[in-house]
Amino acid sequence: MEASPARDHRLVDGPSLIDEVLSLHPVIASIKDEDGLRSVLRAPCPVVFVLFGSVMTINSIVASLKSAGKMVFVDVDLLDGFSSKPVTVDFLKAHTQADGVLSSKSIMVKAAKTAGLLAIHRLFLVDSFSYNNVSKQVKISEPDAIMILPGCMPRVISWVRDETQLPLIAGGLVCDKDDVMGALGAGATAIASSNRDVWLM
Repeated sequence: MEASPARDHRLVDGPSLIDEVLSLHPVIASIKDEDGLRSVLRAPCPVVFVLFGSVMTINSIVASLKSAGKMVFVDVDLLDGFSSKPVTVDFLKAHTQADGVLSSKSIMVKAAKTAGLLAIHRLFLVDSFSYNNVSKQVKISEPDAIMILPGCMPRVISWVRDETQLPLIAGGLVCDKDDVMGALGAGATAIASSNRDVWLM
C-alpha cells in the first residue's frame, strides 16, 4: 500500500487547529515592523501575521514570536530579498519555525501545503469580478483558511461565508470594536488587525 504524503504542519491537524485557536481568541495581530514585534510579544493574541522582514531577518523575527508562544504566519508576498516562487516557502520551512504562510498567490499557497506548512490564501475583494473569482481561487489553492480584504464589509463577508466552510479571516481596515463585531457577526471566524487597541479586545 502506498504511504500517504507526510504533513508536518508544525502544529498538527491544520484546519481544525486553526478553528480551535481562533475560537478562543478571534483577534489576530498583524505586525509591520520591529516596533509591532516588540508590542505583540506582550499582547494576548495567540496568532500573529508577520507582514515584514527580509532574507536576513525573518528567522530571528519568527524565533522571537515562537519563544513567546505564538502561532506564526509569514506573508511571503511581503518579504524583501525573496522571489515570488515556491523556493521561498521551502526556505521558510527549512530555516524558520514558522507555522504557516500567507499569500495572495495560489502557487505559493499550494507550495506551503506541499511543504507541510499551514496556508492562508489572501483574497482582495475590490469588485464583483474578484468576488465571483473566490470559489475558483480556493479550488486551485486548497488553503487551510482564507483571508478577505478589506475586512470591514460585513455584507461581503456573509456572501463569502455562504460559499465556503473554511476558516474565514477578515483583514484590512478593521479599526475598532464595531468593525470587529460586524465582521464576526457576518460569519468571519476571526479578524486580523495591526491596530494595537484591537489586539486587546
